[in-house]
Amino acid sequence: MRKGFSAILWFLASLLPVLGQEDPRSRNLEVSPFYGSVLLHNPDISHLIRAHPAGVILSLNRRTFGAEPWEERFGYPDQGVSFIYQDMGTATLGDNYGLYLHYNFYFLRRAMQFRIGQGIAYTTNPYDPVVNFRNNAYGSDLMSSTYLMLQYRRERLWNRLGLQAGITLVHYSNANVRAPNTSTNTLGLTAGLVYELDPDPGQEFRHWEKMPFKEPVRLNLVFRTGVNESDVVGSGQFPFYIFSAYADKRLAPVSAVHVGAEVFFSNFLKELIRFQSTSFPELEVSPGTDFKRVGVMLGHELFINKLSVLTQLGYYLYYPFDFEGRVYNRIGIKRYFGDRWFVAVSLKSHGAKAEAIEFGLGIRL
Repeated sequence: MRKGFSAILWFLASLLPVLGQEDPRSRNLEVSPFYGSVLLHNPDISHLIRAHPAGVILSLNRRTFGAEPWEERFGYPDQGVSFIYQDMGTATLGDNYGLYLHYNFYFLRRAMQFRIGQGIAYTTNPYDPVVNFRNNAYGSDLMSSTYLMLQYRRERLWNRLGLQAGITLVHYSNANVRAPNTSTNTLGLTAGLVYELDPDPGQEFRHWEKMPFKEPVRLNLVFRTGVNESDVVGSGQFPFYIFSAYADKRLAPVSAVHVGAEVFFSNFLKELIRFQSTSFPELEVSPGTDFKRVGVMLGHELFINKLSVLTQLGYYLYYPFDFEGRVYNRIGIKRYFGDRWFVAVSLKSHGAKAEAIEFGLGIRL
């Protein structure tokens, strides 16, 4: 499992150029304490919500000014790295420490900032069947984590110092790499300081000439794998293998739509089928039930430089064993190497119920 999360960290590190490498670019540091509440997204964690969690977000950002066309398309966003410390407000959940890569997007004349960050987090007190059996939110000490921030900000109010305030949402989950995995979502209020590391660059944003865009339909072949566990605590971790083929059509430089099919070899279902057939005869599950699934899906891809954000919605056509329903969804990040090859990290789930973190390798023909 630790190797899998190390792969996430390696993948994230490959997404972001070295901060401060290109001139003229300005960098800043942010310190944003936050205070909030754990949302009751699942009644199974009601016993864990006993106090208000608090923490701090530390960030290093690098502005863009339009050195490449994609920067203008997205309103000249910032690229950055961030660290989050969060006291979850109860000894059962412990403290969380997260490391992230993020993008900041601006609107309302750059007075409002929206951030999305993705990374990995470490929790100090995960589930243990003997000493911490009440923690059904975190089944492992390493987890995937996503956070969102919406802030109003004023820069350089006093010399290089500015202010910002807003709201943030922090999500922790190991995506069923190990059970239990109920996960948590923290909604908090933030207020903090922004300090400019560089003098005001006085750099005007570069504007690129709009060029006609047209691209034929392309075929994508993807292999995804990883390990996961059913919701039965202690049932064991098993590898899974997914083979996908889908066509994509670029509608514009920043977006494409997908349609395709995929086959799932999820070995944890073998153990779940065996367990239900022997322990719960009232479910009428045959021990010979096929664990494989075949699905069709539609999707969208948002291109940001060499990165893209993938969202897909699928339906199982071949579904011999009932597990969380026929409809599934996927959200992930792809990183392209050249025009054809890419790697990906994605989360496959059924609604809000995560099934697996997928590591993928693909080619776009």
